[in-house]
Order: sequence, then structure tokens, then C-alpha cells
Amino acid sequence: MALEIEGTLSQKLPVQSGNSARGPWSKQEFILEFPDGNFTSKACFTAWGVDKVQDLAKYQVGDKVKVSFNLKSREYNGRWYNDLQIWKIAPAGAAQPVAPAASVAPEAYAAPVAPAPTLEDMPAEDGGEDLPF
Repeated sequence: MALEIEGTLSQKLPVQSGNSARGPWSKQEFILEFPDGNFTSKACFTAWGVDKVQDLAKYQVGDKVKVSFNLKSREYNGRWYNDLQIWKIAPAGAAQPVAPAASVAPEAYAAPVAPAPTLEDMPAEDGGEDLPF
């Protein structure tokens, strides 16, 4: 599941690294503060891998960022743990790729819209019964 969220980088935790059976690994967790209705919420995200840790290093506490992430859960000893693993981090409000312009504007295909009826468009009252039965 891929999700995106924009917020303020409020804290960067220390880089963690080590060696596993598959080789060396590196990760860094950070706290993102984001608006949640009338309140501000915080979430802890994880940058896994040297390349993602280097991407995170480009940003400082207080920077507005847009984070693309996957939500993962795992069970350990009967308890469930969630992990928000980022796969992309960019400045907030970064320009999105623009689709190529169509040769004909979409409005050209729209049917014309009739104006809303007015009081003058209503039939005149003849004073008689208007019910058909």
C-alpha cells in the first residue's frame, strides 16, 4: 500500500546500522508533524537503506516535506507493530509532472448547458384546476 503525506520534519533520530546475514544495513527514523483536523499529529517514519538515509540527510528539522511511504505491520509474541517505511521524500509543494496538453480542449466536447428557468418561463395561471383527475 503506497501512501503520501505532507508535514514538517520535527525530529531526526540517530542513524542505526549493522550487519546481517544479507550484508550491511542502515536506517534512520524521523518524526513528521502534520495537520489532523483541528489538531497536529505526529508519526514516526523509517528510512531504510543507505540511499534513503542520504535522501533524508538533505532535509533539516523544520523543513516542510512530502513523504511517500508504505504501511507495513508485523506480529511478534502476540503483539502487532506498524512500520511506516518511506520510499521517497521531497520538498512539500514540489511541482508534479504535468501531463501533455491535449490538442482539443475538453470543454469542446461538453454539451451546451441550458440556462436555469426563471419565473417568466412558468405558465400563466388560468384559475382552474390543474390536476388531471
